[in-house]
Amino acid sequence: MVATAKTPSGQPEQTKPDHSPAPDSEISVAKQLTSPPAQVVERVLPGAGPASIAPPRSSKVAKALALRAFQAIDLLVLAVAGLYAFTTVSPLSLGMAPFSISAPFVSFPILTAIGLQLAGSYGFSHGETLLKHWGKTLAGLLIGIILSVLVAVISNLPPKEMTVICTALGMASLAVVCLHANYLALISSWTRSGKLGTNVVMVGATGNARGLIEENAKTGELFVAGIFEDRAERAPQRISGVPVLGSIEDLLAWEHLPNIDRIIITVTSTATTRVRQMVDRLRNLPQNLVLFVDMGNFNPEQTTLAEIANAPMANISGGPQDEMRVVQKRVQDMIFASLMLVAFAPVMALVALAIKLDSKGPVLFRQKRHGFNNTIIEVFKFRSMRAEQASGPMVQVADGDDRITKVGRFIRRTSLDELPQLFNVLMGNMSLVGPRPHAVDMHTGDVQSRLLVAEYAHRHRVKPGLTGWAQINGSRGPLHSADDVRERVRLDVEYIDRAGFWFDLMIMLKTAPCLLGDSENTR
Repeated sequence: MVATAKTPSGQPEQTKPDHSPAPDSEISVAKQLTSPPAQVVERVLPGAGPASIAPPRSSKVAKALALRAFQAIDLLVLAVAGLYAFTTVSPLSLGMAPFSISAPFVSFPILTAIGLQLAGSYGFSHGETLLKHWGKTLAGLLIGIILSVLVAVISNLPPKEMTVICTALGMASLAVVCLHANYLALISSWTRSGKLGTNVVMVGATGNARGLIEENAKTGELFVAGIFEDRAERAPQRISGVPVLGSIEDLLAWEHLPNIDRIIITVTSTATTRVRQMVDRLRNLPQNLVLFVDMGNFNPEQTTLAEIANAPMANISGGPQDEMRVVQKRVQDMIFASLMLVAFAPVMALVALAIKLDSKGPVLFRQKRHGFNNTIIEVFKFRSMRAEQASGPMVQVADGDDRITKVGRFIRRTSLDELPQLFNVLMGNMSLVGPRPHAVDMHTGDVQSRLLVAEYAHRHRVKPGLTGWAQINGSRGPLHSADDVRERVRLDVEYIDRAGFWFDLMIMLKTAPCLLGDSENTR
């Protein structure tokens, strides 16, 4: 494959040999990576970009759903085996048979499934061998068999029935072992193809970057979309098939940045000044920022050490979310949003009718706002302004704003104008609970709101919400000062740190009383 990488501006990038001395410990790295201007055939490794970049989190959710499917299949196989075994020893149905007979047959699928979970049989680590995974699977099955036999003994199960249940356990275990071999093959295949990889970019065209890309080719843990390097004159066009796309400024303006899960700084950690400058420029992005660690220089008191593609990494900001929590929150959103949509349907119909009778124009208003990872989403609202004034640059509403209609003033005060965002929740670009989505290019006074607080982008590390921790704590409506913006961001980041099912439920239950009783922060 011929190196023909382009910069974000679309112009071919020219490589130059390095004749200037490097000021720090990266001299050897620069020599190793400098390429001649002639075309070079580069070996493209698995997991190396550029290809279509999947949306962030999609791989995490896909893997979590796959694991749930594997668990369901195992439980189904065990349940069928238990039911078949029971029918061979009893002409009665499960509900009619004596408890001492039915209990062992009912409990063994459940106990075996619990044993598999406890043994970590659904934890498919990167590069895991079949023998290692079978070891975990057999350990889980052994736990289930021991517990099931114990239940049978306590139930004083007759010898004939005991023989049948032991046979069923053996046959079901054999089926589960075969299934897990297929599960491992599927996970490995999906990982190698990039379907389950984490989208990353690297900052620093260094030997560390090359080593990490080559190690990742073995595990498939990452999809490396590109490399960014401020010292472009030293960098080749590609490193192990991954294109060098430009400088950090190019990264900040890159159209695919919202689809990136993690940014890895691969500059040697001994170049402290350069690393500090990079961290200062990148740490306020919503993406997870990590530093490739030279173990001799690692300070465990300052950072959290993790391993990515078999390489030590120090987490700097925005630790990745648990993928199971992402799936649980999505299920939670779907269930509650569906119920709320049914419950509020009559109210929404009346609001729509009132808007049509009050002023000319559409019932619904679409506005571009920032979503997860700073992506641009379209948020639905009931129109509260006159149609000819509801578009254009985002200017926050002030007291007595003559753009607002009579009905609009009421639905804004009661937050009924936000109800159509239940459709956004069902579509998946919003959650019921989370930081409220701010309009694109929103200004506080004459300054863009995002420029007033360094941590502003941190609020984009989760999906925006219909309601949130900030809203029930009085920070709702327009942000008229820098202090208002700081308080909103502080509460949003606090929510992200504390987020969980019960915390979300508490916020939802408090939302209506807080909003209806808030006479100061009207919208």
